[in-house]
Amino acid sequence: MDFVAKSDALHGRVQAFARGQGDDEFEALALEIAQFQARNIPAYARLLEARGSTLSSFADIVAVPTDAFRLARVAVHPKAMDQTCFVSSGTSSAARSVHPMRRLDTYQDLAVRFATEKLVDDPHSRRVVVALAPHPGSPPTSSLGCMMRALMVALDGRALSVDPDGALFNPDSLERWLVSNQGLNFAGLERAARMALERQEPLLILGTSLALVNLLDALDGRTLRCPRTTTVMQTGGTKGRKLRSTAPDIAQGVARALGIGVERVVSEYGMTELGSQAYSDNLRTGTNTTAFTPSPCLRITPVDPVRLRPVPDGEPGLARFVDLCNVDSAVCVLTQDLVVRTDQGVELLGRRPGAPARGCSLDLEDLILHRSAPQS
Repeated sequence: MDFVAKSDALHGRVQAFARGQGDDEFEALALEIAQFQARNIPAYARLLEARGSTLSSFADIVAVPTDAFRLARVAVHPKAMDQTCFVSSGTSSAARSVHPMRRLDTYQDLAVRFATEKLVDDPHSRRVVVALAPHPGSPPTSSLGCMMRALMVALDGRALSVDPDGALFNPDSLERWLVSNQGLNFAGLERAARMALERQEPLLILGTSLALVNLLDALDGRTLRCPRTTTVMQTGGTKGRKLRSTAPDIAQGVARALGIGVERVVSEYGMTELGSQAYSDNLRTGTNTTAFTPSPCLRITPVDPVRLRPVPDGEPGLARFVDLCNVDSAVCVLTQDLVVRTDQGVELLGRRPGAPARGCSLDLEDLILHRSAPQS
């Protein structure tokens, strides 16, 4: 079986796992994906050799530092087979991570499935969906934008028109993408809220923390009339800009401004190097929690920054992700973000200060500085 056929088979099994079908268990499937990547990514094979890993068990999977996505191509396939490349936002192109994607369907399928569970009260009903974000382009280079577009298709799928049956659905309409070079399209959000009220349907607003702060500035203390079943997905996106408030403060302000309960402002966590996401479990618990629940295809483990071993619950560690969605890149990645695991889920503590050249930084050296070594 060539690597494309093997990759396609793994994609199918991951999608089945996300649906709760098939016989695969998480750790066995993750190990098989890691073994597939070791056979097809020479740099990853070198990293395993440097760490003395034989990939004989799930515990042997070695994480790829997220910085590797900035400095080298992390993919089992050649560039000509890319369906798109997700590129992280940043202040300079040199600082941006690039995640090659041979297939988008697994990413979209898993993203919609888990987002529906965390953002939607009734998965069988329609809602009006808009994004406080710029259009992601075609093909999309923003993983967040790609996910937002997929949610528009899956959870709405109708024209933003007074006569939805008489107009064609267009997820690329700028009526849905309410941030541009001109700033926030507040009139567009008012129109979407009015349409949701007229249709007697929920409104789903997808936005970054920065965009939500801009919304609060535009409202300037006023309230936007929305359905009480409105849900807001709040995610990252400050891009180095200092906000006047913390994420919980922003959630409180947005809830007041839209006339909804604060539990309806749901936090999302994702990043360019991952295909899966984590969400706060607000709608189920009825509270606005700061803890995140990862999707069934994602496992988040805090690890010691030197030995890279799991730390006990309640102790902070670097975030190590095992993501089944990353079939064609790195099934296991390690960040410099600090997290802690609690009874409620995974809490994000921010970026680790200092970050000396040890642990995952040494792995990065094995991956990148020796990338010109002869391939076996």
